[in-house]
Amino acid sequence: MSAIAQYLAGTGKQVSGSDRYFLPDVLNDTREKLEALGIRCFLQNGEGISAATDLVVVSTAVEDTVPEVQKASKLNIPIIKRSELLALIAASKKAIAIGGTSGKSTTCAMLFDILQYAGKNPSIIGGAGLVSIMKEGRIGNAKAGSGEWLVIEADESDGSIIQYKPEIGVLLNVDKDHKEMDALMEIFGEFRRNTRQLFVVNLAHAGARQLSQNKAQDFSTDPSFPAGYQASEFRQKGLAISFHINDVGFILNTVGKHNMENALAATAVANQLGVDLTTCAEALKSYEGIYRRHQVLGKKHGVWLIDDYAHNPVKCAVSIEACQEISPKVIAWIQPHGYGPTRFLRHDFVAEIGRVLRPEDEIWMSEIFYAGGTALKDISAGDLINDLKVMDKLAFFAEDRNAFLEAVRPHLTGNCVLLLMGARDPSLEYFAKQVWEQL
Repeated sequence: MSAIAQYLAGTGKQVSGSDRYFLPDVLNDTREKLEALGIRCFLQNGEGISAATDLVVVSTAVEDTVPEVQKASKLNIPIIKRSELLALIAASKKAIAIGGTSGKSTTCAMLFDILQYAGKNPSIIGGAGLVSIMKEGRIGNAKAGSGEWLVIEADESDGSIIQYKPEIGVLLNVDKDHKEMDALMEIFGEFRRNTRQLFVVNLAHAGARQLSQNKAQDFSTDPSFPAGYQASEFRQKGLAISFHINDVGFILNTVGKHNMENALAATAVANQLGVDLTTCAEALKSYEGIYRRHQVLGKKHGVWLIDDYAHNPVKCAVSIEACQEISPKVIAWIQPHGYGPTRFLRHDFVAEIGRVLRPEDEIWMSEIFYAGGTALKDISAGDLINDLKVMDKLAFFAEDRNAFLEAVRPHLTGNCVLLLMGARDPSLEYFAKQVWEQL
């Protein structure tokens, strides 16, 4: 919601918004940054709605009982969903929609940086803050540029992806996450049908490969499935990676093969928009990353502390693997989100994490994040830990995350990575900073 608000304000619209966390006399970084852009912020009590309000936009989390919705209804003010507004915005520009179950935010950021570097003045509405935009004092997840291209993150979890009719659609991967594979393939199939000009897919991924239209416009990291844009010669040294795309060398200050794949996707699109590969490589050399996506907080006493948004089985496994190239021991901690999602993905979590853990690596979990509602609490993160113990993995349950650091201290070595993972809980970023301060 904050990304849309910032984008609309950047195009000259009068924007205001409410949130239950916008409490009077309580410091709120998001509110401060929005108000600095002229976006008025209110507590969620209806006071922000008036007869002068032309349109009310709600997220999927906003129910009919919320005061703003009730007041707007009484005043006959139109109410639409966030996804509907995003579709309207996308239709107003030449949109590049990035889809897939993993890597969307990062690929959006990389593509935005390339197009910006190439002088195309793009716009972006993403799912995470770009460090380069955050340095301007913004939240970082949106910016309105003067150019014709808009880069947007297309979310399959709420089905909003099928409302877009972008000029260019990109499919990174398809893994079981919020929905079963059959349902996901149906959604991404419709995404392809709705794309007007160019549909670009990852041929190295079995699910995405099924939706390819033209291998020449696709990308791949697997020589068994060659594409028009082929990555090879991957190397990771510490906190940097290098590789080639069609014989042009790339170096990025980030980690993991998954980030080579994200950079490859961004480059494949940019090149087909007229940006040569060498310019793409130059742009990504100064890529600064996005907030809470393998964000390195620093190193203390030989311990690298990394904060990551990984929250589904594949993402968590890939995140752990990327850290294994940094140190001989990885201690990974996860706070699963939601009782329903954790129950749905229990066996996948255990299988994926169990697959990548080396004998010296450890997995820790704290109790499932509960966001409210009527969820059936018939599963615990401790159940997943017990499953991993059965596989003879070094697995530990720290029910209260505030006790985690003291519990894990004896396990830290003079050369290891402490990886914190989780999503949906807005306090996780503060938890990471707290761990860093006390490390």
